[in-house]
Amino acid sequence: MNDDHDRGLAHDLATLGERMIGRRRALAFFASAGTAAAVAACGGDDSSSGSGSSSSSSSSSSSSSSSSSSSSSSSSSSSSSASSCIADPTETNGPYPADGTNTSSGATSNVLTQSGIVRSDIRSSFIGSSTTASGVQLDLVLQLVDVNSGCAAIEGAAIYIWHCDAAGKYSLYSSGVTTESYLRGVQVTDSSGKVTFTTIYPACYSGRWPHIHFEVFTGGLTSASTGRTASLISQLAMPAATNTAVFTGDSRYTASIANYNAISLSSDNVFGDNTAAQLAQMTPTITGSLSAGYSGSALIGVAL
Repeated sequence: MNDDHDRGLAHDLATLGERMIGRRRALAFFASAGTAAAVAACGGDDSSSGSGSSSSSSSSSSSSSSSSSSSSSSSSSSSSSASSCIADPTETNGPYPADGTNTSSGATSNVLTQSGIVRSDIRSSFIGSSTTASGVQLDLVLQLVDVNSGCAAIEGAAIYIWHCDAAGKYSLYSSGVTTESYLRGVQVTDSSGKVTFTTIYPACYSGRWPHIHFEVFTGGLTSASTGRTASLISQLAMPAATNTAVFTGDSRYTASIANYNAISLSSDNVFGDNTAAQLAQMTPTITGSLSAGYSGSALIGVAL
């Protein structure tokens, strides 16, 4: 499973010589804080494509950064459980994760150590800017379960998600948004194993099926300081019907249309080798409309 797209920023920009990690977490590089070099917008395999820059105003996106002050204690299973589940496959975190696992010019990019990263509404930047990413609203609920305990919910785990904006660009990395930090955030699972994020629908850039990246830290917030300690790194595959509705119905996603018409799940370099059962679990169930926004939910299975 080979992706090429995504990574982040940090409190301590003096961290040097970070090494690129294994093939499954195929990282490209990256960005020095503040002066991060402009990276080509989402193109190719997992590179930010799209020429539009971020807009500081969004239809239905007034950023209310609801920080979750959940405890960073170790995760534990609760009585709430899903009816069935499988372990999600490990996928690459791509070149733009901003989780401290890649470097550029000797500087590490890591948002996980930044104040403000623990938040539910991730539409606005929180490091040196308050720009709000423009796009169709998506309220996303993720439920984390233990596949070795009858799909029991996992409480107290941290989940970090990130994805591209409506123009196919990744904050902190892509040209035009290197000073932005939107569409990145961490939440801690409740007693039902759930976290909720308010974000926007991701675009489709060249070479990739529309997706959302995530990392799971079953040790809670204390273990969520670098992607190297993640219990699971994977991705969500956005559903075809909603992709079509968003890309053809909202002008902010116009650049996604040609990219989406040129890709399929089977030809995608990440999802293409997954089983039908894996893809079914990795694809969120989404309801809603362009005018009202969308609500989505997905199950994430890990083996504790």
